[in-house]
Amino acid sequence: MSQVSVLMGSDSDFVIMSKAVDILKQFDVTYEVAVASAHRTPDLVAELVRSAPERGVSVFIAGAGMAAALPGVVAAYTTLPVIGVPLSGSALQGTDALYAIVQMPPGIPVATVGIDAATNAGLLAVQLLALSNTDLAERLVAYRRNMATGVLEKSRAIQEKST
Repeated sequence: MSQVSVLMGSDSDFVIMSKAVDILKQFDVTYEVAVASAHRTPDLVAELVRSAPERGVSVFIAGAGMAAALPGVVAAYTTLPVIGVPLSGSALQGTDALYAIVQMPPGIPVATVGIDAATNAGLLAVQLLALSNTDLAERLVAYRRNMATGVLEKSRAIQEKST
């Protein structure tokens, strides 16, 4: 059973989308990964999304570049949360994908992270799952605490170098 379904339109997208997978692994969240194009394999997208509850999926992360239809198509087939990751692999450096994902029509929401921000997509998926999992919520607090400690250590190091 997979809690998160990580979808992307092309295998070349995995370079970025693997960052979401890394976060899911770090938090011991079960996941599945698939390449499914909204334009080239729409029937596969529909099947993966419609059958997701049977596989235990609670959250989708969908990465796409250029026209970036995948996150919106996923959202059209489910009421589960969908996190869209606009990818930069185009002449417009991902702004086209960002606009396509963030401008969903009313009633079909897609939570959108920054361009190539698959790490934040993974963290957002973990946060959504943590709403009903106190252990996961505690690990998120520890993750944030560790980030803060790292910043403080870097600050001290810079201060020492500058005096």
